[in-house]
Amino acid sequence: MAELDFPDSPTDGQVFDLWKWTDSVSVWDWNVVPAPFDVEYVVVAGGGGGGQAIASNAQGRGGGGAGGYRFGASKTLFASTPYTLTVGAGGAVNSDGIASQFDDISSAGGGRGGSDHQAANSGGSGGGGADFNFKTGGAGNVPSVSPAQGFSGGTTSVDGGSGGGGASAVGGNGGSGIPGNGGAGSASSITGVSVTYAGGGGGGGNNNSGGGLGGVGGGGRGASYSPTTIVAVAGTANTGGGGGGSAYSTASGGANLAAAGGSGVVILKYPDTVSLTIGAGLTSSTTTSGGYKITTFTAGTDTITVG
Repeated sequence: MAELDFPDSPTDGQVFDLWKWTDSVSVWDWNVVPAPFDVEYVVVAGGGGGGQAIASNAQGRGGGGAGGYRFGASKTLFASTPYTLTVGAGGAVNSDGIASQFDDISSAGGGRGGSDHQAANSGGSGGGGADFNFKTGGAGNVPSVSPAQGFSGGTTSVDGGSGGGGASAVGGNGGSGIPGNGGAGSASSITGVSVTYAGGGGGGGNNNSGGGLGGVGGGGRGASYSPTTIVAVAGTANTGGGGGGSAYSTASGGANLAAAGGSGVVILKYPDTVSLTIGAGLTSSTTTSGGYKITTFTAGTDTITVG
């Protein structure tokens, strides 16, 4: 067997053949590469903002659609490979939510709610339709692979804003002065506790109607025209919930204002023998339970690396 000619002045972590130099002990050690492993994940995008009127006599507006919801239990990760990870922000009023990403797994941002000057948008889940103009709800993102990311927003027949779509149900339709509720989200127990994500925002009230309820999973309630003390509620942070729509534009006490969508979240569950190097641009926390680590990312964008 030929003798190895090791470098004379190695640097910490330098690899040579099957060996790696470690400065702290000044020796060449076996360079053991961790085996690939499967990770369970939940990837939720930011929810869409509720629709808000700009005309002086515009009626109830649509709730924002929930951020796209994707999950799986068998994505394989490899050592020393950087993986891009992004947590999508919630959409501002009259704006779409931002997509979340984990490597090649991307969830689309929720669609904005409709209003008197713009249509409800499609998204992970679609925004709810308005009741003055642009009555049709936005479409949800239902890819050819299962599961779907979310469902469509509701459509208004007459009066009352429609609810935004959720991860497991369409938004409620508005009609006859009654606003639609937001579509329900989907539950996951990846953290060890069942949590529901990606509920749609409730539609805004019209004339004497109250606001539509937010969908379970962080969807915000729509504003009420009567009483006007009930204002639109933002989607809950780190659930991807849609924001509530505004009430009739003549409403007082802030009920004529819509609310923003909630930010998304990315959660990874992996063996507790594995270590992740997390980029400084990400905000995260890690717990350990039953032989697994669960890392929850709540904001930012950067890369993660195994080992």
